[in-house]
Amino acid sequence: MKIDDVRKAFAMPATSPAFPPGPYRFMQREFVVITYRTDMDALRAVVPEPLEVAEPLVKYEFIRMPDSTGFGDYTESGQVIPVQLRTGKGLEQGNYTHAMYLNDHPPIAGGRELWGFPKKLATPTLDYEIDTIVGTLDYGKVRVASATMGFKHRAAEPGPLLAALAQPNFLLKIIPHVDGTPRICELVRYHMVDIDLKGAWTGPAALELHPHALAPVASLPVLEVISALHYIADMTLALGTVELDYLK
Repeated sequence: MKIDDVRKAFAMPATSPAFPPGPYRFMQREFVVITYRTDMDALRAVVPEPLEVAEPLVKYEFIRMPDSTGFGDYTESGQVIPVQLRTGKGLEQGNYTHAMYLNDHPPIAGGRELWGFPKKLATPTLDYEIDTIVGTLDYGKVRVASATMGFKHRAAEPGPLLAALAQPNFLLKIIPHVDGTPRICELVRYHMVDIDLKGAWTGPAALELHPHALAPVASLPVLEVISALHYIADMTLALGTVELDYLK
């Protein structure tokens, strides 16, 4: 392999990358998002500056992705924290992705290497049991999260949801040098674009988180469930930009 060939390599392994080039389109992507109140000090301890936490809220997500470009059919679960960022244009509202657990290697590799998604291998599920939507997350043989929501109890207004989906999302991308010192340490911004909302519903919901040493979702404890949203949409995960280089 010539040096110019090496330079053209997209991702590892160079001769057979774990994921294809983006952007990445998701069809019939299904979400159950339970917003809950948690401990403010615990939130501030995990959200990196210059992002700010305005309210003690967490969005716990279960996501089914049956048809995604290059990534296949998989399920994801994790925690997203509403944040704000002070910019030259004023105060910008967005979301910081704190933790993600999924059952498919290509989006784990691609998510971590391209954007810095905090993805780990686990076993999330999103399914239906008669009149109930059920989400679970197992890390190995241990149940660390379980959620239930009433199936399509009330239609949700699309306007507020589409406005929220248009907000920026932030990630902390960290890649060490070969000697273990930091090589990349960045705050990354990305957006979901070309969104086609198929339907959205609200209803009663419950969420239970269990302590685990390596899947510490319970470190942001559930003090009160605020709301729940179930929706289905097609959307594209756009490539990102660097908001801040911490090493500079």
